[in-house]
Amino acid sequence: MASVTSLSDNVQQHLASALSATLPEAAGADPLLRRSDRADFQANGILALAKKAKANPRELATQVVAQVVTGDVIEDVEVSGPGFLNITVADRAITSNLAERYADETGRLGVPTAANPGTTVIDYAQPNVAKEMHVGHLRSAVIGDSVVRILEFTGENVIRRHHIGDWGTQFGMLIQYLDEHPHELDHKDARVTGEEAMSNLDRLYKTARKKFDSDEEFKTRARRRVVDLQAGDPHTLAIWQKFVDESKIYFFSVFEKLDMEVRDADIVGESGYNDMLAETCRLLEESGVAVRSEGALCVFFDDIKGPDGNPVPLIVQKSDGGYGYAATDLSAIRDRVFNLKANTLLYVVDARQGLHFRMVFETARRAGWLDEDVTATQLAFGTVLGKDGKPFKTREGETVKLEDLLDEAAERATAVVREKAGKVGLTEQEITENGRHVGIGAVKYADLSTSAVRDYKFDLDQMVSLNGDTSVYLQYAYARIQSILRKAGEARPVPHPELALAPAERALGLHLDQFAETLLEVAAAYEPHKLASYLYQLASHLTTFYDQCQVLSPDNPAEVVENRLFLVDLTARTLHQGMALLGIRTPEKL
Repeated sequence: MASVTSLSDNVQQHLASALSATLPEAAGADPLLRRSDRADFQANGILALAKKAKANPRELATQVVAQVVTGDVIEDVEVSGPGFLNITVADRAITSNLAERYADETGRLGVPTAANPGTTVIDYAQPNVAKEMHVGHLRSAVIGDSVVRILEFTGENVIRRHHIGDWGTQFGMLIQYLDEHPHELDHKDARVTGEEAMSNLDRLYKTARKKFDSDEEFKTRARRRVVDLQAGDPHTLAIWQKFVDESKIYFFSVFEKLDMEVRDADIVGESGYNDMLAETCRLLEESGVAVRSEGALCVFFDDIKGPDGNPVPLIVQKSDGGYGYAATDLSAIRDRVFNLKANTLLYVVDARQGLHFRMVFETARRAGWLDEDVTATQLAFGTVLGKDGKPFKTREGETVKLEDLLDEAAERATAVVREKAGKVGLTEQEITENGRHVGIGAVKYADLSTSAVRDYKFDLDQMVSLNGDTSVYLQYAYARIQSILRKAGEARPVPHPELALAPAERALGLHLDQFAETLLEVAAAYEPHKLASYLYQLASHLTTFYDQCQVLSPDNPAEVVENRLFLVDLTARTLHQGMALLGIRTPEKL
């Protein structure tokens, strides 16, 4: 099925026709239509047109009104203030439009796909090998996962990349220790949990660190290992691979708890670009983009200076011949542009790395790897704060482990679900499962409902609350509709365009119609918080609708019951689809 034309687009077309009939030179002008609290829509474009045509705006508006065709779509239009148009849409148009969305057999609710989809490589969820994931890893994973889902839904070709920290000097110490104690990462049985894998790595790391700090000879051997690793010595690489494999068992278990799909093929860590580093440096030096300074290969920028007023360069290769993050990031850009044929590179990375990425992108532009056809954007995010407004730590001042956080969220949410479980008859298994979906949903929604660049406070009590702007509120709205649909008996959801709509039905219907527009805006600007805000408003409209319009009342004629069932069912489908794009599940019973 083709996408459904939204009510605002329909109204826009009617107004554009009336404008060009009144003022032929205004053909193609934007009527500047928006939702309004004074009417269904308000058009403000006549003021600018009147100025251009040297006409009185109110008189011009009156002439345009005379040309507007009313009936099926526009019921009423009137001039307001200095020349605004207030437009009321016909009830029939609202119901007919929603009926088309409801009938969309693809399940897309009439949302169009992009006319010219491109290829976006999105770099997100980047944990480090042999290190525990902490609360700082949460936002990159959650925001990245949601943006992937939204872009794919709009038809973009999305390539995921998890640029894990799997290379560098820290591995020398670990590899040397494991070579001398070869059974430290052995598993007693085939099924090893993520927790066990992490505890193995953690134990090994601490013991190796202790030995490195206290034993000079071991320290020398460990440093030699770094050279072997970078030279590609097969035995050293085989031991290094054990650390990567053990870490992946742990990563996958955390991502599973986050209800996120991370595929092995998408994990291309720092090591994945090793073979390109020397060539990247050669290309930058030969083109004059990078120059040697005190033995290091550097790129300088006029507008980036340190506190002393001296230029701060991007160091691509150190004076000892070692490569830094910049060489890897620039090689990744070459790979993503020339091999993966990306039009857009998206990096979901902490805002504190903003300067690094500004320098990397500018270097790639100067080298000709990024041009008008390929854009690179850092989707920067703020810090997770504790209730005290300071960076989130444990009482002991340690960084909070991500797994502990997710387990606690699931526990808190399970308690909330259990309180109401008796009323809806949930089994113990459903309580546990729904508790997990509500807990993880609460954590994701708190993150995604805040604009990415802003810091946000991590407050589990607030997150699992049934009141306010929380995912639980939205999940309950969905479950409540499912309960109504189960109780409906013989009555079925059927649209009845001939019926007049109550104010709460109109408000709900007009908001449902905006789902497609909202999604396309969210996808264009990578702003999941605007989708979260739309869904919260949808659930709020639904609450008002419940209060004012009974769905299954015996006093209602059959067609009113059917029409209201249709309205709530479409609301449920929209909530379900919208939440899925945020990576949040909607249980059928709560």
